[in-house]
Amino acid sequence: MARPREFDEAAALDAAVEHFWLHGYQSTSIRELASAMGITGASLYNAFGDKRALFKMALGRYIETGIEGRVIRERQSTVYAIDEFFTDIVNYSIKDKSRKGCLLVNSALELGDEDTELKGVVSDVFVEIEAFFRRAIAAGQKHGEVSTALPAADLARLLLGALLGIRVLARVRPNRLLLEGIARSALLVLKR
Repeated sequence: MARPREFDEAAALDAAVEHFWLHGYQSTSIRELASAMGITGASLYNAFGDKRALFKMALGRYIETGIEGRVIRERQSTVYAIDEFFTDIVNYSIKDKSRKGCLLVNSALELGDEDTELKGVVSDVFVEIEAFFRRAIAAGQKHGEVSTALPAADLARLLLGALLGIRVLARVRPNRLLLEGIARSALLVLKR
């Protein structure tokens, strides 16, 4: 009979998310992860598998707790949902005193072409965010709320680029006026 776990797996996973977020995937050792999670290396392997498997779970947790709620807003009015998405991102970026940025953006830059599966996890989230923008823009265009000068897909890609740019720039220039100006300029393209 297996021994019951003597630690909170959700809390340990949250600690792993924070550690990967602050230090990156490649710079993090199993020993550092186990210490940050408050468990032994053996417990880490037994509960989460190897470092790569844990990182994949950490990305999933980050997506579940941070991104999915923002994307759900597509049920609200088009312009409002997108505006709120950017407002949240700017506010979160300014409050991030450790300047750790976005785990997904950091991972995309760090992973490069080294691990196609993990890169695919990150890419899939970017595709999901782009699809959220595209659906919201298309609905806004249909109802006359958003300009039809450019196709919804092009506008969605522009917004995704602005979003990723805000998250990267916030790490080195966390200035509210700067970040709000980028968001405002990107959203201005949607106006009729």
